[in-house]
Amino acid sequence: MSDLNPLDILEKYYDKDSSAFSILVGHSRMVERKSLEIAAKVAHLNPDVSFIREAAMLHDIGIFMTSEPKLGCYGDKDYICHGYLGRELLEREGLPLHALVCERHVGVGLGIVDIEVQGLPLPKRDMRPVTLEEKIICLADKFFSKRIDSLSEEKPLDEVKREMLRYGQEYLLRFEELCSFFSI
Repeated sequence: MSDLNPLDILEKYYDKDSSAFSILVGHSRMVERKSLEIAAKVAHLNPDVSFIREAAMLHDIGIFMTSEPKLGCYGDKDYICHGYLGRELLEREGLPLHALVCERHVGVGLGIVDIEVQGLPLPKRDMRPVTLEEKIICLADKFFSKRIDSLSEEKPLDEVKREMLRYGQEYLLRFEELCSFFSI
């Protein structure tokens, strides 16, 4: 069992009385809950539940460095950068595996071609989930927004599919593959 307390790490970067902290923790708790539900569906694959709990709470740590005022975030980067920024933070914290979850959960993962074709302000490297735990957290994240009025509301599957389709058929297909694998 790990002694890692994700809230201790979050509090190093966020004022715990800020709206950004409240939104981040509320969202992350829902993603953690959903991740554990998904992990239970594939218990025979032995997902690392302790790691999932920690990484789900830390997956969005990089949002404070982005410019997303409705989340209380006043950084200078585009929101889509929060994944790789979170990776950099958690690598400095000595958590390289948790760091990869940060980078690989955005969308349904972004490949080099996605980044180049869309001209995204991201490092040109494969940012798609690889491990079982990364895939679980990536999938769980899609079911929750960071809107303050609906942090605890799980989006219906059809709504998530419509959102994925807005980014293109390829994203919807990746999402549906994850859903199929985890029997969602």
